[in-house]
Amino acid sequence: MSTDTPEPTRPPEREKLNITTRRRFLTVLSIGLGTLAAGLIGIPILGFLAAPLVEKVPRFWRPVGSIEKFKVGATVEVTFVDASPLPWAGVAAKTAAWLRRSGDQEFIAFSVDCTHLGCPVRWLADAELFLCPCHGGVYYANGKVASGPPPKPLPRYPVRLHNGQVEVQTSPVPITTS
Repeated sequence: MSTDTPEPTRPPEREKLNITTRRRFLTVLSIGLGTLAAGLIGIPILGFLAAPLVEKVPRFWRPVGSIEKFKVGATVEVTFVDASPLPWAGVAAKTAAWLRRSGDQEFIAFSVDCTHLGCPVRWLADAELFLCPCHGGVYYANGKVASGPPPKPLPRYPVRLHNGQVEVQTSPVPITTS
């Protein structure tokens, strides 16, 4: 009884080399395409995240009325176009401030946005307080927090007099100067 079992055949070296080369090629191709896809997606994301660090914040002086229009000691709401309106914003491109004439040539402008969650505050002339109706935030006439949840005073806009007009310097987020 002779047992002639065939010996397992080994692939020739050339086939082994082709398999290894094909596997290496597909691995390199997959890594390359994955890197390219990550770069195509990642570069715009990095640009979006880094843009606020290098972009200059737009600031414009917006006229809100002639000096004679405002009485000394009175606080009134004034509206103006936002610093960075979008072309399709329409009426939403307008924003407002509380403007007080504190002297003959002195004005103070407060943001209408509560520092708690951004709700619009209103001026109560009889009490001389700003009131946020959303969560009960109260501010004194100078913009400092009287009570409630607001963490900071009302932000102020810079104000100037130019050619008989009162102008408010707009910015996307008012600068606090208190």
